[in-house]
Amino acid sequence: MDFLDEKIENFARKFTQEESDLLKKIDRETHMKVLRPRMLSGHLQGQVLSMLSHMIKPDVILEIGTYTGYSAICLAQGLTTNGKLHTIEFNEELESIFTKYFKEAGLNEKIISHIGNAMDVIPKINEELDLVFIDADKENYSNYYKLTLDKLKVGGYIIADNVLWSGKVVEPKETLDPETLALVEYCETVANDPRVEQVLFPIRDGLLIARKISD
Repeated sequence: MDFLDEKIENFARKFTQEESDLLKKIDRETHMKVLRPRMLSGHLQGQVLSMLSHMIKPDVILEIGTYTGYSAICLAQGLTTNGKLHTIEFNEELESIFTKYFKEAGLNEKIISHIGNAMDVIPKINEELDLVFIDADKENYSNYYKLTLDKLKVGGYIIADNVLWSGKVVEPKETLDPETLALVEYCETVANDPRVEQVLFPIRDGLLIARKISD
């Protein structure tokens, strides 16, 4: 996941808006108590998500993969005054952590949490979406894309995390494990869809951003 020279990474962090104390607390608790803390968006990517959300000014965000709530809080910073964010998490053991931090951030009225399988939950969210953030099980990325694109407004965005998968996506296709292959296929699905335009940002573990340009 570490593609940049450490000195360049530190320089980028130095000139990126500092994390809030709350986000630092989430980062610290995640690393102390939760398995696979590298799944956390973290400082640089979190600020990218916050900046993008402020630019888009979404009324409704859907996040697939809450984890400990770091990215949801970053994304929620750009919501309109009456905006809301739906976030879906499969692991119910994480609910007490992110619920606590949503409340501390003063966002418990704006963030609607769903516990369960995203494939089951997404069809039940009857909202027109402005922004989707996908950061969950990699094998279902293409399925999440298909389920959310019809709900997305023209001009809305789908952001998918981890599309570089620590660089494994550039290995020969026949050697790829199922997760890596699913990510390559996701990138191909987006690139071949005439309803969107896309750009892949090599930020941290890769963000593929697609903008819907037609129904």
